[in-house]
Amino acid sequence: MSDKKKVKSSNPFISMLKSNTGILCVMVLIGVILSFMTPSFLTTKNIISVLRQISNNIFLALGMTLVIILGGIDLSVGSIVAMSGTLTVGFIVTNGIPMLPAIMIGLALGTLVGLFNGVIVAWFQVPAFIVTLSTMNMAKGIAYIYSGGRSTRITSDAYSMIGTGYLFGIVPLPVVYMIILIIIFSVLLNKTKFGTYVYAVGGNRESARLSGVPIKKIEILVFTITGLLSAFAGIVLSSRMYSGQPKAGEGYEMDAIAACVLGGISMAGGVGHISGTVIGAIVIGIISNGLNLIGVSSFWQLLVKGMIILIAVIIDSQKDIISDRVGKRKKVSKA
Repeated sequence: MSDKKKVKSSNPFISMLKSNTGILCVMVLIGVILSFMTPSFLTTKNIISVLRQISNNIFLALGMTLVIILGGIDLSVGSIVAMSGTLTVGFIVTNGIPMLPAIMIGLALGTLVGLFNGVIVAWFQVPAFIVTLSTMNMAKGIAYIYSGGRSTRITSDAYSMIGTGYLFGIVPLPVVYMIILIIIFSVLLNKTKFGTYVYAVGGNRESARLSGVPIKKIEILVFTITGLLSAFAGIVLSSRMYSGQPKAGEGYEMDAIAACVLGGISMAGGVGHISGTVIGAIVIGIISNGLNLIGVSSFWQLLVKGMIILIAVIIDSQKDIISDRVGKRKKVSKA
């Protein structure tokens, strides 16, 4: 019997459900309420639409998950989205650069911003909040300077397919990218030495240093990866909008952070899972989609989303406290 219990407890799916019980309950509750309020909510078309809408947030949130587990924060992701999308489209339309090289340059620029963040944080010990707040303005400034503050229209069918195409005519390509990246980062964080190091640095930096963890390299690599993901999100978004817009990506960093927090990623570092981040992003997507279907104005949406996120975080935080109390009572009763 004991062996069977061990097998069950080691099941990754069961572990995922247990670690995300609170936010999963909130997600189901919101889904049930919205399904009664608007019949179109649970249609296949709308579900696919929600997945497409949350894809960009998940691209950013995956990188943000690594950063927060590491014990930092990255406020520059939204601006990198705008910069990479604006410059990539501009390179193709204005400068006549072929699409593939333009995309590679756009990805490289976003990656360089992430690398810059990581180097400053790791080598100069400047808080990530301050560093990324600075690069947030720098990346946004680059997008505005290059574009003159104007959006650039692109009519290339090949480029638009990146964000608007479908796999087998059914699944939107952004959803395909999202699924692939979720799998990659789940393996990266849970099955590799890199993931172990990220948790170690975020959990106890001094112990990680004494254990021989290359802290600076890990910090630089995490921020670089986040920059690359942000640049990718910017290119996909510009493809979906058929234009490069310097105003794109505003507030995206907040949605990415919210997805992480909703998913149980500890802002203190060292705790969290990709599955939680994905569920958190889905909750945010469901809230936005549901409020749009109901016809709630964008001003009220900000208020409602903020309240629901706060309630969800409170519920999720109380889960551990309740389980600890139950465990103590069981021990007392056995004694």
